[in-house]
Amino acid sequence: MVLEGNLRDDHVHMLIAIPPKYAVSQVVGYIKGKSAIHIARTYGGRSKNFVGQKFWARGYFVSTVGRDEAVIRKYIKFQEEEDKRLDQLNLFE
Repeated sequence: MVLEGNLRDDHVHMLIAIPPKYAVSQVVGYIKGKSAIHIARTYGGRSKNFVGQKFWARGYFVSTVGRDEAVIRKYIKFQEEEDKRLDQLNLFE
């Protein structure tokens, strides 16, 4: 279940709850696979034959969330504003 999410130009942040019976790699692989197929069908005009195509990068970052869930949710929710703030700071370098 996706609890929080933010889509950026070059990356995605998601806070998801994964039941213990599923491996993290299994869930991430499923999300990447299904979303890549959906995007190819919706925007790429493809209906099948996705073999050899790449949409997502190979890797991903995962961390557990405990008492810091509120902080993580806030980070994800305001990621766009934080990126803009950092971009403005880089103008002075």
